[in-house]
Amino acid sequence: MNYFFHIGRYFWMLSKVFARPEKHKMYVKQLFHEIEGLGVNSVGIVVIISLFTGGIMTIQFAYNLMNPIFPSYLIGLGTRDVLILEFSSTILALIMAGKIGSNITSEIGSMKVTEQIDSLEIMGINSISYLILPKIVAVVFIFPFLVILSIFFGLIGGLIVGPFVGVVTLTEYIDGIRYLFVPYYVTFSLIKSLFFGFLVSSVPAYFGYFVQGGALEVGKASTRAVVNTNILILLFDLILTRLLLT
Repeated sequence: MNYFFHIGRYFWMLSKVFARPEKHKMYVKQLFHEIEGLGVNSVGIVVIISLFTGGIMTIQFAYNLMNPIFPSYLIGLGTRDVLILEFSSTILALIMAGKIGSNITSEIGSMKVTEQIDSLEIMGINSISYLILPKIVAVVFIFPFLVILSIFFGLIGGLIVGPFVGVVTLTEYIDGIRYLFVPYYVTFSLIKSLFFGFLVSSVPAYFGYFVQGGALEVGKASTRAVVNTNILILLFDLILTRLLLT
């Protein structure tokens, strides 16, 4: 029953989040602040992780395709499709749930336990919408760009590492990237990123807004937020893959 209570309260929170804002100008200013804090500041870690992951994938594909009956360009093809279909959307979302999600929970949770949210309510401000809506819009807006960056730098990582360690030539790797490319795979990845962006922002916001206690409870709420967000990301990954790739 506790599970259904949280589901009900989560959707009640969303109904308040998307209520008509009091002052649009105030929300727009907060939105740009959140885009910078939650999105732009995540570009660095996305680039680094994608570069190394692309290089690692290239080496692993080369190891598994050592049989001479497999052409070497399949290394680039495999790296490309794994990055587009799964890593740059799903795995990246799991990583961002730890970075962005914990940040959102701790920020809102700290405001809750220090009674700053109560002050907003006393001033007649819809605190749920003011604090959470800009975060959701910012993360949903920035996630597709992070996915595209991840795909690009993942391929660059393979392009650097593959020829450097001698597992594939530059020409063979590029031929593999171009071979049998399906543009819909990119569309599929971007659609998933929109859903994952919503989960990464809204679920941690829920745990942060309804935290009770002190600093210790805020830390526990951050942990629960990341765990539950990751579970939901994997669940929606399964559902979306079944719906969109059949």
